[in-house]
Amino acid sequence: MLCIVNRFITFAGFTAINLFGLIFVRRGREFTDTDMRHEQIHTRQMLELLIIPFYLIYIIEWLLRLAQTRNLLIAYRRISFEREAYLHQSDPDYLLHRRPYAWLS
Repeated sequence: MLCIVNRFITFAGFTAINLFGLIFVRRGREFTDTDMRHEQIHTRQMLELLIIPFYLIYIIEWLLRLAQTRNLLIAYRRISFEREAYLHQSDPDYLLHRRPYAWLS
């Protein structure tokens, strides 16, 4: 995966963002193997949903979670795609045995 280090494309407080399989890393932030696995899980999610539906579902789910929690960070952490990525980012073999659409469970 291509990582682009920059100071513009990421939200403040976040290390990286995955846009269409390109990883944008905030300059000055440490980007670890765990961070890379997290983003690789997102790339797999994107590919199984053919990319655009991934972003539509992501945004809609974030808006729903935001309406429920009224907290930006909690809403983000409760998005099903993020829950899967955070839950398995420490497992280097996760993508080898991951089931399709695992984010639904």
